[in-house]
Amino acid sequence: MSSPATSGDREKVVSKLPGWLRQNLKVRSAQHGIEIQSAVEQGISAWTALASGLDTVDTAGADSFATLLPPGQWDVFKDTAKQRSVSLTQGLAQAVQLWLDRNPAPDIERPVITRRFVVCNQKGGVGKTAITAGLGEALAEDSNSLHPVQIAKQLADADGEEDPLGVENLPGLGLRVLLVDFDPQCHLTNQLGASPLPMDGDSLTNHMGGTPKGDLRDLIVTIDEERFGDRLHLLPACNDAFLLDVRLSGVRAREAALERALAPLEAGYDVVVVDCPPSLGLSMDAAVYYGRRRESEAPGQSGPLVVVQAEDSSADAYDLLTNQIEDLRNDMGLDMDYLGLVVNLYDPRRGYIATSSLEGWMDIKDPRVVAIISERKEQKEAVRMKRALLAYAPKSQIAVGMRALAREIS
Repeated sequence: MSSPATSGDREKVVSKLPGWLRQNLKVRSAQHGIEIQSAVEQGISAWTALASGLDTVDTAGADSFATLLPPGQWDVFKDTAKQRSVSLTQGLAQAVQLWLDRNPAPDIERPVITRRFVVCNQKGGVGKTAITAGLGEALAEDSNSLHPVQIAKQLADADGEEDPLGVENLPGLGLRVLLVDFDPQCHLTNQLGASPLPMDGDSLTNHMGGTPKGDLRDLIVTIDEERFGDRLHLLPACNDAFLLDVRLSGVRAREAALERALAPLEAGYDVVVVDCPPSLGLSMDAAVYYGRRRESEAPGQSGPLVVVQAEDSSADAYDLLTNQIEDLRNDMGLDMDYLGLVVNLYDPRRGYIATSSLEGWMDIKDPRVVAIISERKEQKEAVRMKRALLAYAPKSQIAVGMRALAREIS
């Protein structure tokens, strides 16, 4: 246990700390947005200022732990430990535990109005379902654990050129999320290992069409993965949604049909993420209306999240979708905020078409590009295994990108 080196105006010290306490320190300091060395400094200052020592901390299995402290603080700490007849390892453990006790995990900031993310595009095959699932998973991850997240910052690569992206371990967002499979093809339901609802039972379509057979809450299933706790739920799809546009044609105020069905569920969730079908029909009108800005809701909290690809046909479909959204917004006088564009399945190896198309998407300022998600094998593997991507491959590049997307729009 020594202080052999210095770094700037701080002194490097080496001691020991049990692994469980080091992990708690790492997570809690990240939750409060401060460096570990600052947390340890605050803990030692508080510990040495006490009139007497604290309860003994279990330090079994403690191993090497290094940090940087203000010059002289370690000497004061050692003198105090000697006066209290405790080892440096025990004293440091008490100091860290004291900081943890005085700095509890912050409460999750929950929206006053449940946020509604409408994941859409008229074109099929762009990966709306993958984005819906990955986004919902990233929103629901454990806030008491650290997860790798792609962040924007300036890094110098080996050639001295700047790379605008890096990866940082951050606490999960810990939000309560409902994924709604609004597509009669049931892709989201199947991908997450759930069963589509039977045609002769109850369904979201029945509730939207005014013929419910029960409580919609009874149809919801939990995505059973430890990292999501009980925060990630799914409302499965039913093939009867192929008939939804026909049924909506005879429904009063049909644009509000999805909202009427889902509104009773919203109190239990922070975010509802809707996986839309590739359609420009009445069901899409209902989804867009559901994502409108409500009275007293701040701008940019809810709205359409448009998934596109870096290729020409995706641009054509985007024009059709945005025309529909704009017509609905103008005809009904809606306040509507785009959450952004997600360029999905991007692969620069496809050459000029991909790179030039990406440039075209980046040139659009409203909605702006909020994420570029590369095509990766882990996504297809997770689908094959019928598991949530962020549980199947939590450290994969695509998982890191999904977390970045969640933070960008949350």
